[in-house]
Parts: sequence; C-alpha cells; structure tokens
Amino acid sequence: MDPVYTGCHGATDPAPGDLAMTALVTETAAWKTLAAHAEQAKHLQLRELLAAPGRASEFHAEAEGLVLDYSRQLASSETRRLLFDLARSCDVQGKLTAMAVGGKLNTTEDRSVLHMALRASADTSIIVDGVDVVAQVHEVLGQIRVFSEEIRSGKRRGATGKPLTDVVSIGIGGSYLGPEFVNEALRTEPACVATSQGRRLRFLANVDPIDVNRALADLDPATTLVVVVSKTFTTAETMLNARTVRAWLSAALGAKATAKHMVAVSTNLPAVTAFGIDPANVFGFWDWVGGRYSVCSAVGILPLSLQYSYNAMEEFLAGAESIDQHLLTAPMESNLPILMGLFGVWNSSFLGHASRALLPYCQSLMRFAPHIQQVDMESNGKRVALDGTPLGFDAGEVNFGEPGTNGQHSFYQLIHQGRVVPCDFLGFQESQQPIHLPGEAVANHDELMANFFAQPDALAFGKTAEECAAEGVAAALVPHKVFPGNRPSNVLLLERLSAYTCGQLLALYEHRTVVQGFIWGLNSFDQWGVELGKVLAKQVRAQLSTSRATPGAAVTGFNPSTTALLERYLRGPAPKPGMAGLTTSAQAKTSAKARAARRPAVSAKAIAKTPAPKKKPVTKVPPAKPKRPAMAAKATAKAKIASKPKSKSKR
Repeated sequence: MDPVYTGCHGATDPAPGDLAMTALVTETAAWKTLAAHAEQAKHLQLRELLAAPGRASEFHAEAEGLVLDYSRQLASSETRRLLFDLARSCDVQGKLTAMAVGGKLNTTEDRSVLHMALRASADTSIIVDGVDVVAQVHEVLGQIRVFSEEIRSGKRRGATGKPLTDVVSIGIGGSYLGPEFVNEALRTEPACVATSQGRRLRFLANVDPIDVNRALADLDPATTLVVVVSKTFTTAETMLNARTVRAWLSAALGAKATAKHMVAVSTNLPAVTAFGIDPANVFGFWDWVGGRYSVCSAVGILPLSLQYSYNAMEEFLAGAESIDQHLLTAPMESNLPILMGLFGVWNSSFLGHASRALLPYCQSLMRFAPHIQQVDMESNGKRVALDGTPLGFDAGEVNFGEPGTNGQHSFYQLIHQGRVVPCDFLGFQESQQPIHLPGEAVANHDELMANFFAQPDALAFGKTAEECAAEGVAAALVPHKVFPGNRPSNVLLLERLSAYTCGQLLALYEHRTVVQGFIWGLNSFDQWGVELGKVLAKQVRAQLSTSRATPGAAVTGFNPSTTALLERYLRGPAPKPGMAGLTTSAQAKTSAKARAARRPAVSAKAIAKTPAPKKKPVTKVPPAKPKRPAMAAKATAKAKIASKPKSKSKR
C-alpha cells in the first residue's frame, strides 16, 4: 500500500480527479497566527537583532560540512517558533518521508516523486507498485559505468575507428540545465580536470540554428558521440536538433554511422530504434522522475561520466545522498532544507518579497542560478492547491542570480537601494584554482571572499544619513548615499566545490523547493503551465509549413495581431533600393560603399590649411638612480584535492 499524503489538517488529499475540497493553508490557525505576527515583524531592525546575545548561535545550523547562517533574516525567536508550528501543522516531515518511500505525491499525474531514489545506495530498497526502484536505478548506473569506461578507454570507437573524445548532449529544460550546471561546476575542479584531459562536453538545447552552429563548431564527426535526452523521444526542439546533428554525422560518415555515434536517454524504445540508435545504447529512466529533478538520473550521469568518469559521478551522487539523509533524519530546528524553505515562505508569503537572488561567490557556479530557477519556478509557480482550489495568494518566487563579484557591478544597486530582494550568499573556504601573487596583500580567493562577507552586512546594516554626514558627505549627496539596510539574507559556507559538495548543493536546493511547496499545499511535481504555448506553437508551425510550401497562401486561424506579424515574418526582410536579389552579405557591402560615397570629400587644400599643433616645451628630468632588479617570482599552483567525507553507504 502506498504511503498516504496528507493535507495541512491531516485529512487525506483527494485522488486525481476527486473534486472534494480540502482546507487551504491560509485557513489554518498556524498561518493566521504568523500573518498577525508578520505585521509586528515588519518593524524589526536587523541592526538590533544582530546585536542581541546568542543571535549568531541561535540562527545558525551546520550539517554534512555545510554552514547555514540565517541570523540576517528579518525574524525574531518568536518568528522561528511560529514557523516551526506552521511546518508541523502542514506535516512537512511526514510528507518528506512519504516522498522518500514512494508515495504518490504528484496527484495530478498519479505518480511517485523519487528523485532521492536516484542517489540511494545499492543496499537501499524502495518498493513502488511491487517493484524495487532502487534496483532499477543501479541497473542503469551499471550500464553507464560500463559504457562510459569503454568510450573513455577507447575500447568502443566510432565508425572510422577513431576514439570518441567529444560529446554533444542534446536536450532542453531539465534535460539540459542541471547537467550543464554540474559540468560548469566541475570543469576547473582539479580531480575532474585530470580525468577530463583530451575530452570535450557540449550541450545543445535551443532549437535556434545558432545553438547548433556553436555546439558543433570545430568538432570532428569522426570523434563525436551524441547523447539525445528525451523521455518520450517526441520533444519538438530536441528531436529537430537530433535530426539536424544526425544529418551532420551522416554527411561526413554515412547513414550507418548513427548507430555508433548516437545514444539515447529515453523510455520510448520503439521511437529510438526507428531513429537509428542501437537499442543496446539506450539508457532508461522513469515517470517518477520530473525533468527538473533528473540530474542524478542518466540524463546527467551519462554525459557527465563520459566527461569526468563514472567515479567522479559516484562522488556527486554520494554528496546528494548525504543531504537526503540529513533531510529525513535531522530535527526541524537544525534541518538545513527545512530552515531554508521556512524562511523562503516567510519572506515571500508573509513579508511580501516576490523575488530571491542566488549569489554564489564562485565562478564555477555560473550556471547554478539558471538551474535552480527552473527547479523552483517550474515547481512552485502555481495558482491552485492540490485539489484545484485557487490558493488566494501568490506562490513561488522569481529566482535570479549571478556569481559574485560580477553581480555587484550589475544588479546589486537595486538590492541595496531599490526593491527588497532576499538573498542567498554561497561561498567556499578554498578555491578550486588558488592564486596568490607575490606582493599582493591577499590571495585572489581572499579578495573574493572579502566581498562575500561584506555584502550580507551591507544589506543588513545599511548606512544612515547621520553616518553619511559624520563621514563628511555633502548635504546634497546624503540622500543618495543612504542605504536603508534591513534587507534579509542567508549565508551558506562550504569547504570547497567538488563533485561531492556539488551534489550536496543540488539536493539542498531541490529539497528547499519541495518544503515550500508542501507548506503552500500545492503540487511541486507537475508543470501544466508549459503546455499551452507548445499547443499554440503546433498551429503556428503548421501555418509556416503551408506558407513555405505554397508562397502566398493565406494566414488563417489567428488573432489579427498574430496574423499581421506572421505575414510580415513570411515576407522576409524588405530589400533596400538597388539591392534586389543580393545576398545579405552583398547588401552589407553595397550599403558600406554607399555610406562612404555620401561622406563629404576633404580637399588636400583644406588639409594644408589646418594649423599644426604647437609643440609643448620639453621638461628635462634628471636620470633616476637605477633600481635593483626585481627578484623573479616563480608562482607554482599546486592543486589541493580535498578528499570527500566518507560515505557510510555502499553505492
């Protein structure tokens, strides 16, 4: 029997199609109490809160090598207590347990939610509908291990006998953002640098032909392996890109090369076989894995193993599993994902902050924010509760971010003196690639981290008009140099970004999203909002096909605005006078010549009349005494490879 998923009052949630009403979280006593408390909390001052004895230790949690300092949240001890009451009233921990053992939490699709099973150790068992899903997971992982090792060792080669050293992974959304985030995170990690020597991994997601061009640029078809990631093998963008790359391979190597140069991550074996991919080279996954939660499946593990080795990906999976276990066993008061989720709800639903900034002070996390953006906004960007009742409040936040210190020179102006945007600051004690130049006061990483520690305080404390005046700021400038402060943030500190800690970060933010969804009482595991645009795009695609095949065919079935735009698009760029029939490049050259011809001519006589600039008198400077030659500084950067914490479980 499947575990029961319960609502905020403990009543069993309806089965799919059941229209029975359930209580909204806003109707619970815990929510109403917090809403009343929020009116008082809006008057709290972080300057005062942070000065209180014991604040730093009370609003602090550590687990599995991660440090969470949430003392800069605009919240008191009473706020924290009331948030815990809300979590208990919504049975957050019970729902997390139900998720972990295969409860059908995705009620609109009648599916389990088992991304934790993807990184469960081999000695774990999770039975869903009579099947041990962990055993299935490890069967696919075993396939990936063998396949990736054969490709990396050169045992398995391409159609011409050359080793396959370059991989192009074709997928979009959850089939792309997560794997790309991990790839960027590990690209400069010393151990992964060593295992990826001589290899290249690229991603092709956008159906824009420019993305195809960039993905295939300077690649040799004879050494390229293509991974097509599509659960149903019907995703329009992915399949057009797959056919485009197949044509690229076939043009160079012949049609039969597809079987040796293309593999798939899919559940649609007949469609994959019809495409020309060898059924033995298909890696499966399951309907209980949502796309945005699928990084730990073959979606991410296959291309990343090909690039960095299967052993590196085992480390990644072990890191994610460590946070899974922490989530399920740690008390609420020290549970990192639950704490982060609770304060996400506090900032969004009670304090009214609709956005959240993800600010990793690590360039390797350059694709972290885009991935978490999808995880969070596709999961919790909902308008109705589990039973279809309108929520009555705005769920979800707008997530955005950029690595520090780049973001400081981009959007920090707004978060310091414009809108209030709760922030997550992520930093590391050690850099993947440390540098310390001789003569510099601090190492490059210390310079980065100086900003990391300063920014949360700048947001929290701000600067008053009195402080500006005391610094001698001109009275007219004081209003411009005042920082309101009182802006909330979390600070996350980790030891070093490795495959293991990358897995931990992934799991931490996946679970933070899920916790918030459980509290709001919505389904964080479906995504019906992406469907409507796809349906309408099919209608447009059909019209474009007809219009291209039959020039002048009427554009029908659209509103007047779209009809006018489509007609204008189909006409193509308007030819400039005298350029009919010319290519775009020829038009550009002709335009350049025309512009040059229109410039006024300057005569030699006019140039001769131009007075020469007067020479300035030269001041003679006595020769300086010769300096001692600088000592040649020899910088050697030896990468320290931190060993991961030992995983207790066997993979």
